[in-house]
Formats: sequence, structure tokens, C-alpha cells
Amino acid sequence: MNIKRIATALGLTLAAVASQAQAPSSTPWPSKPVRIVTAFGAGSASDIVARMIAEDLQTAFKQSFVVDNKPGASGMLAADMVAKSAPDGYTLFLTTNTAHSVNPYLFKTLPYDPIKDFTPIARVCYFPFILAVNAQLPVKTIPELIAYGKNPANKTSYAYGNSTGQIAGAAFSNLTKLGAVAVPYKSTPQALTDLIGGQVSFLFVDLASSRPHLQSGRIRALGVTVEQKGPLTQDLPSVGAAAQLPGFDLAAWVGVVGPTGMPPAIVAQVSARINQMLARKDVVDKLTAMGADVAPAGAADFGAYMSAQLSVWGRKVQEAGIQPE
Repeated sequence: MNIKRIATALGLTLAAVASQAQAPSSTPWPSKPVRIVTAFGAGSASDIVARMIAEDLQTAFKQSFVVDNKPGASGMLAADMVAKSAPDGYTLFLTTNTAHSVNPYLFKTLPYDPIKDFTPIARVCYFPFILAVNAQLPVKTIPELIAYGKNPANKTSYAYGNSTGQIAGAAFSNLTKLGAVAVPYKSTPQALTDLIGGQVSFLFVDLASSRPHLQSGRIRALGVTVEQKGPLTQDLPSVGAAAQLPGFDLAAWVGVVGPTGMPPAIVAQVSARINQMLARKDVVDKLTAMGADVAPAGAADFGAYMSAQLSVWGRKVQEAGIQPE
């Protein structure tokens, strides 16, 4: 009887183990709201893109995708929070070159590793920047701005709300020997507010954030930071050509990552959906209207791109003459 009981118990145990092995190891994703963190404030270019992606993913996966703005510390607050989050697919990061390509050269130490602590998911787009001035400033061209700034009677300063704006402003001021004072802000909308108010002289800014103010006439665009211009910047000279700065070619990249160790199946689902979204004409048209160049890439290609961008932006920081803090 004892042998029979042992055999029966063993049989029931094995059956239970087999049943568990056949059952799903976890609840299908997503079974609760997903957070998309962005390192910049509401109204910034990355915030706008994050909300586009959140809306599309919500439609695709029938679950809430909530944008969580965490501006400050040049994107380090948001990046560190995501890096330390559980890699379960419920925290994603709409990130940019600020956190992953530039910060390693702006700061002596980071609370995160820009490559090792993240899972690449999808590249989204590029954002060229424009050089904008307060509309009341008596300059209408880049040479006029340089001449204005070099006049000892004028106090010239530039604002920045992200690392691309910081590097562009520092490189422009350094290479033209303008000697403009750098004024940092937590995010681009705050920098724009002070540019409009006349507290600063100029700002390198993305079109998505600045376009309403350009259209209202409160600020004036003098040039664009890329040589290959899109439909919205065709009429603007490149900063490199106008300021006689060969190689002055800057654009911010935008992509989606998660904490390192995310399940490959979730990465594949999110990556595929984002790339499907970027193939739609309405999405391309909306991003183009913001001044972005759509640049879709899957997880593997985006990961290789992120690694390569470290050295690219390292050179740009060196050209700007910025010392790490």
C-alpha cells in the first residue's frame, strides 16, 4: 500500500509539474498600464513624439500607455530611473542622444551606463535644430549676429534646454569667437520663454518646439544646423555655410529603449509596432511637419547605432570646447 501511495503521489506531482510547464510562465504583456518616460518637459519635441507613440501602442495593445515627463539634469534623472526599473516591459524610455551619446562626455561620472543599462527597441527619427533669435534683436542673418555679439557694447548670451542645444551653442560661440554666455534651462519650453522675453540673445532649438513662436513672429530663425535640409528648412542657410564653419552638422536622434534584460518577445512586439507606425503616411506627414526626419530601425540596428553615436558626439563635444563637470 505504501508503494502504491508513493507511486500515486509521484504521478500526481509529475502531472502538476508538466501542467505548469505547459502553462504560460507569466501573465501576457501588457496586463497593466505601461509608462513611457521622457527626459524633457511637456511641449518639447521628445514629449510630442512620446505621445504619438503612446497613442499608437495603446491602440495596438488595448492597454494604457502613459507619458511620464522627468526633465532635469540633462536627462540623467529620467535615464537613471529607467535603468533602475524592473525589465518587465512596463517602463519604456523615449530617449535621445542627450542621455546616451552626449552625457558621457559632459559629466565625469554618470549614475548609469548608456549602453549596458538599456535594451534598444527602436529608432524613431532625427531632429535638425535651428538657430533662433529674439525678434527684437537687430540681426537678420548669422553674420549680423556674429558682428552684433562681437561688439563690446552688446551682452550676448545663448540658452539651452538640452545637450544638443548646449553643444550647438557652445560650438557656435567657441568657433566664431563670439564669447557668448551660456544660460542653462531644465527644458526647451523654459529656454524659449526667456528667448521670447529677451533675457537671452539666441538659442539652438528643434522646429517642433519653436515653430509656433516662429509663426507668431516672436522669434526669428537665422539658420539650420544640418547641410541636408528638409522641406521646412529649405529657405534657411546652413549654420556651417553662413558662419564659415565647415563640418558644423548637428541633429538630435530619438529612439525607444527599456531597462537592460527586457524579455526579447516584448522588445520584438514593441519594435515591430513602432516601425509599422513609422511606415504610415499620416505619421510621416506629422513628423515631417514638426521638422523631423523619419529614421526607423529595429532593435539590433538601433543598438549598433547607439554604440557608434558615442564616438560621433564625443568629437562634437570636443569641438565645442566643453569640459566635463
